[in-house]
Amino acid sequence: MPIFNEWCDQKREDDKKTSLWTVSEKANIRDKIFPKLLPIVRSHYEDLTRIADALSELGYKKAEKILKGRMPQTATARSGDLGEILATEFAEEAFDFTIPIKRLRYKDGRDMPLRGDDFIGIRYNEKEGLFLLKGESKSRLKLTKTVITEARTVLNKDNGRCTPISLSFVYDRLLDSTDDDDKKLGKILRNEVANDALPPSKITHALITFSGNSPIELLRSDLKAADAKRSQNVVNIYIPDHVNFIKLTFEKAQKLGNP
Repeated sequence: MPIFNEWCDQKREDDKKTSLWTVSEKANIRDKIFPKLLPIVRSHYEDLTRIADALSELGYKKAEKILKGRMPQTATARSGDLGEILATEFAEEAFDFTIPIKRLRYKDGRDMPLRGDDFIGIRYNEKEGLFLLKGESKSRLKLTKTVITEARTVLNKDNGRCTPISLSFVYDRLLDSTDDDDKKLGKILRNEVANDALPPSKITHALITFSGNSPIELLRSDLKAADAKRSQNVVNIYIPDHVNFIKLTFEKAQKLGNP
């Protein structure tokens, strides 16, 4: 569900193959946005139809217990997860890629970080073939140059390509699907892992940050120094009450209502 155009003001600076986005929450919008944001957050941990099924069969308290068991409880884990959720949603809305797999559904510990690329976007058509988006997300109360440099280092690993283990994770999930289009796409990704054939021009980078400050000059400097062989996108989602917003989002998301 698209949400950012309604929720946030957006400013975009383009220069050749680069784009820098400043995304900031509009005034007096949060109460209106939460009813749309909370199902999105839940969907990254469990399919919404399964949540509805649990509600129907087990009632509110037990369905909430199941959902809460999937969601992180520590402040650090919540920050990282929400950063990844917002980055994934923004990338799908703003860039011409589909992100078919919600990684957080597959965590082996609710407060443990997942390894590999934070999100992988896919675009494919018969004429032009496969394009990939390699994404890194960062969530901090105060985003610093050190954190930005760490993120850029991760994006540049494997010669700027999506890591084989991350692509394998995505294509495994697609091949497990009962949808024929998903299976076809899964095979295309599997073949990319085998052939390692995509040129830099077909692999886009996205660094999407979520923070309580807005260090645009630091992000602009990072973008200017980024690999010029490929398209580069840098985004800052600025929420001034970063800590409170994360806490409130998860408190509300793991509550499904009253019987």
